[in-house]
Amino acid sequence: MDKIMEFLPFLIPLAIVQFILLGYTLYHILTHKNYKRGNRTLWLVIAIIGMEFIGPILYFLLGKED
Repeated sequence: MDKIMEFLPFLIPLAIVQFILLGYTLYHILTHKNYKRGNRTLWLVIAIIGMEFIGPILYFLLGKED
């Protein structure tokens, strides 16, 4: 239990950033119609399953069309 308490000041901000990034990614996916690769359903699945930064980052690198 003491080990968890040591990491808590680092984990809480990291979790907050993770959820903010996921929220912005989902918002962007749902409000745009065009993607570089794939479709809306594919990117929703990738963003939600790869929630731990990887899914949103993949979307912004590979899927988001400006």
